Amino acid sequence: MNSVDLAFLPALEQARLIRNKDISPLELAEIYLERIERLNPALGAYVTVMAEQALADARAKTEHLASNPENLPPLFGVTVSVKDLNPVGGVPCAYGLKAACNLIAPEDDYIVSKLRQSGLIILGKTATSQLGSLPYTEPPGFPPARNPWNLDYTPGGSSGGGAAALAAGLCAISQGSDGGGSLRGPAFCCGLVGMKAARGRISFSPAGERLNGLAVNGPLGRTVADTAALLDVLSGYEAGDPYWLPDPEPSFLAGLDTPPRPLRIGYATRLDPIGEVDPICRQAIYETVQQVEDLGHRAEEVVFPNLKDLIDPFVVVWQSVLTEVDVPWVVMEKMNRWLYWRAWRINSGAYLRSVAKLQQVARQIVKFCQPYDVLILPVYMHPTIKVGEWKRLRSPQVLDNVINWVAPCPPFNASGQPALAIPRGFAPNGLPIGVQLVGRPADEATLLALAAQLEQVSPWSHQRPAFATKVGGT
Repeated sequence: MNSVDLAFLPALEQARLIRNKDISPLELAEIYLERIERLNPALGAYVTVMAEQALADARAKTEHLASNPENLPPLFGVTVSVKDLNPVGGVPCAYGLKAACNLIAPEDDYIVSKLRQSGLIILGKTATSQLGSLPYTEPPGFPPARNPWNLDYTPGGSSGGGAAALAAGLCAISQGSDGGGSLRGPAFCCGLVGMKAARGRISFSPAGERLNGLAVNGPLGRTVADTAALLDVLSGYEAGDPYWLPDPEPSFLAGLDTPPRPLRIGYATRLDPIGEVDPICRQAIYETVQQVEDLGHRAEEVVFPNLKDLIDPFVVVWQSVLTEVDVPWVVMEKMNRWLYWRAWRINSGAYLRSVAKLQQVARQIVKFCQPYDVLILPVYMHPTIKVGEWKRLRSPQVLDNVINWVAPCPPFNASGQPALAIPRGFAPNGLPIGVQLVGRPADEATLLALAAQLEQVSPWSHQRPAFATKVGGT
């Protein structure tokens, strides 16, 4: 197996080769670091490459494997990338701010410690939009992150760097976060599996979550099983968490061994007041509906609740984080400055009314979803945009465009329900598209089981962007 095949091998398959001693963690880390050195300058996926730390960790794990080959965690020795919103001790954490690119994080974030404890090797920090606020990854002062399927297009955001890295074979699996689609959108743009876990599934320790329950850390994977395995790694309660869920039994990965019972599934291709989804994305939903019916599930078209009462309060809460972070507005990009001043003019009473309104709308969404085991919806309302496509627009126009693109994602950040983006083929321009599976509260397991069935019917992990398939030196 050549280095390209190894780089694109699913993470759990890599872990199996490691356990069988067919390849070592050090050999895999070296393959990825060579690929990062060669491809990242054009891709902009990583903002910090932790080559020395990764190699030292890989050597230690290779030595450990020689003397302790038993009882290894499922992802032992596999490589992972970390989003540059999550601190890694001793490494810069810039949050997409050029002014902060030399600030060294004093300690690991909680989920970074979970990655280490699971035996994963961290290759580096991946690009995010500035302060994680936008669905494309073009922070001023950094190269824009680009989509490996076509470098003229965005990999999405704000977890765009992690998605670009994974889709290009620059890591085996990626960590990201999702406060309004920031995992599901990049998965859609790059042909990956992206999970927004249920609220309370993954701790935000030691920092506060800041967005009143909207945001959650989570996994990006090439396959459903890889995504489930990383979700198992990240999940768990930490003392003092404001909300939490018990660990699943069995684990999310083990749960994939049991196919789901026949499910009642709803689907929609229209989200008012935005309107009908783009025809390319609509066709992906129809094809998915046909496949789930062929698998023995029952699907019916539904009229999703109108989102008009969600949009304004969601924006109020979402933009408020820009006034909460300890960052002077003068170092922010144009769009974030505009959002900062909008947020600054809103008093605490208006903010709390927006929170209360979000909770009311969230109750309506959960109540609507309750009769269905799963909903099939768009991820985004239209296919991927180009890098810099909205750069020259006025900030209010950018906000309208963002709302009209990402509309299917925020409802489930508000409701706290789990939601999973899965690949569903390609648009005529060669860029990936996907659909979103939404579950009942705390029921990631059913989403993963259904997605695994769909993956068996229409496998996707063998697809590779031409940009990333050349062997080094050729």
